[in-house]
Amino acid sequence: MHVIETYFECGGFDHRFLQGGISVYLWNLSKALAGQGHRVSVVTPAHGRLDDLRADYDLETLDYEDSYELPLVLDPATWGTAFPPEVGIPLTTTAHRLRLDGVDLYFLSDRLLDELPDRFYPPYHTKGSDLVFFKPLAYQVGAVRFIRRHFADEKALIHAHEPYYHYLLPAAFRDDPTKLVVGTVQSNMPITKKVYRPKVERLLRFLDAGIELPAEDEAPDRPRTEHETILSAYQQRTHLHYEYGPGHVRVYDLVADHADLVDFLSPGHLAFYTDFADTPFERLFTRLPVRDTVARNAHKSFVGGCAIGSRWTAQERPAVDRAAVLGGLGLDPDVPTFFHNARYAVNHKGQVELFRAVDRVLNEGLAANFVLRCISDGGIDDPYLREVVERHKGRIHLECERVEEQRITEYAASCDFCLFPSKFEMDTFLIAQGEAMSVGAVPIATAQLGMAHFGHVADPLDGPFAARATGFAVNRSFAEDDALLVDALAARIRQAAALLRERPGEYRRLRANAIATAGEFTWDQVARLHLEAFTPLWEGRRPEPDTDVLLRHGWFDLLGDEAYQARPDAIAEAAARFGDAEAYRRCRELDPAAARALFEAAWSRADFDRCAAAAEADPSLSARLAGRCTVADGRIVYRLPHAERVEAVTLTPPGAGRREVAVRALERTAPGEFTGPLTCEPDDPGGELTLLLTLSDGRSAWDVVRHD
Repeated sequence: MHVIETYFECGGFDHRFLQGGISVYLWNLSKALAGQGHRVSVVTPAHGRLDDLRADYDLETLDYEDSYELPLVLDPATWGTAFPPEVGIPLTTTAHRLRLDGVDLYFLSDRLLDELPDRFYPPYHTKGSDLVFFKPLAYQVGAVRFIRRHFADEKALIHAHEPYYHYLLPAAFRDDPTKLVVGTVQSNMPITKKVYRPKVERLLRFLDAGIELPAEDEAPDRPRTEHETILSAYQQRTHLHYEYGPGHVRVYDLVADHADLVDFLSPGHLAFYTDFADTPFERLFTRLPVRDTVARNAHKSFVGGCAIGSRWTAQERPAVDRAAVLGGLGLDPDVPTFFHNARYAVNHKGQVELFRAVDRVLNEGLAANFVLRCISDGGIDDPYLREVVERHKGRIHLECERVEEQRITEYAASCDFCLFPSKFEMDTFLIAQGEAMSVGAVPIATAQLGMAHFGHVADPLDGPFAARATGFAVNRSFAEDDALLVDALAARIRQAAALLRERPGEYRRLRANAIATAGEFTWDQVARLHLEAFTPLWEGRRPEPDTDVLLRHGWFDLLGDEAYQARPDAIAEAAARFGDAEAYRRCRELDPAAARALFEAAWSRADFDRCAAAAEADPSLSARLAGRCTVADGRIVYRLPHAERVEAVTLTPPGAGRREVAVRALERTAPGEFTGPLTCEPDDPGGELTLLLTLSDGRSAWDVVRHD
């Protein structure tokens, strides 16, 4: 088949033309698909680097010249009065082909696509001030026009990457019988991200895309409750959801509704982006229209996967002199050594918590080294991080510079463990963790779904999955400067160091498992996974909606009567798993024993609405439900045995601008018991207090306490 890969950059064949990881992914996948006998074309911007490409490669200028005016409708709330409501940017696009490793790369060049040759991507501050901000849109339009003209009526499958950089393509090719479109979600960009609706409508008309955008999300037919306002406002802290005013359209809807398939990087990535289970966003997500978008398109989703570079996974690698590498960094090669390698992103990568944990264990006297790479072209601007390094000279090596891959390999191979405490489920595969594992570093990492494929989530020393476990997990985190994550990291670091000293055989087992697991993620395997999804589509066989998806995610409200008639046992089993009495009752008798089982399932998840529904069938459960919280003498006492943290979340007082949330942790006075003052206005006749719970398994859940 002919696969046309599209993304805003594809310089993975040469580090000089590379900015982001997707570029490396795209190049490796393209080579692997070509290696399995398929024709592969890549359409990407030249970014003003044609002369550099010509200097070292056989670059061919094609007989292609496309002159047009790019119409841009500007959002006055963003662009103000300094710009007119609509601008047209005259462009003349040329195309240049490079044939390399069986792949045809087409570089598009014009006055807008050639801007920013050093960084490629427009900086965020250009939004509202410089039309270069629309360079990614110019790429989308230019790519559609190039594919239509250059490949014309050829049958091809367009494999587009990252919704923000291809949301026009699925609609533009929807009615073209010769073109199939597969969208790929590469990052966990908020699924509710929106763009200015009139801008999109104008561009789709310009591209002759015969679609009508869906109606805007309807405003609720009643005012929001304070709890609902808190749910939305709190998401600013989770980086999972942002609100937009009227006149916008969701990017994910444009991709999912019009693409033929939607591709994800790992099973956990797909699972997370489908229901946001166990996160502070889950409850709000179920109430948003985007949940229905996900549900009606869930059958299109598949896992294409990702891989570790062959340089890391090669069976034969030069030996690394640990003593020389660590000694050269001023560290002691005879003590347990831990490695971290990520860009400097304190919230995404959990680096504040990482440094707090390292500081704690070293202050306690643990003999260990830490090789910490926090990559930043601008250096490290956090004085606390520098203070920790200074306090523990000879135990910490901190590095922020970009270095050759060989040096990173030597660091990782010289370390016993690798640390990846990433947060907010922003990682969708985390190649860096797989790289470190591939050379023998046993992982200590968060149990994020997007990282679970690396095998560190299971108990490594006991339980049914210990034999294949690769390392140690800490709970997921969706809080900034998370004290629970600091505690968990410090405990795991101590446990890992003790394991290496006291149970070297167990350590060697985990190390061997880590190497073997990382070695499974090859680009040939990624190509096979894609072809398993592409081939049926190419042959005219499309996936069908699947009731199992609804059951897997507990979306019983989306099941029709026919599903209850056809599959009562499957629905009852799913309802029992979620503790959903309403769905269970439609399939089986809800006797007291069943009600108690449903109650326990819901209780374990802190899903108290479902607990209340189950308690209707067995009133003896009501007292336990009501007893979880008492309010007396202006204080709240909250009891939940499997809670690790309880926080009161309130709104800031009304005023100008958007209301924000204030978060106050209740004091843990005993295991599973939390107390604190009930803060409310003096004349408040009574109301609700919203609580955010963090459970012992890492799940986040919401509760509402009513008081008078």
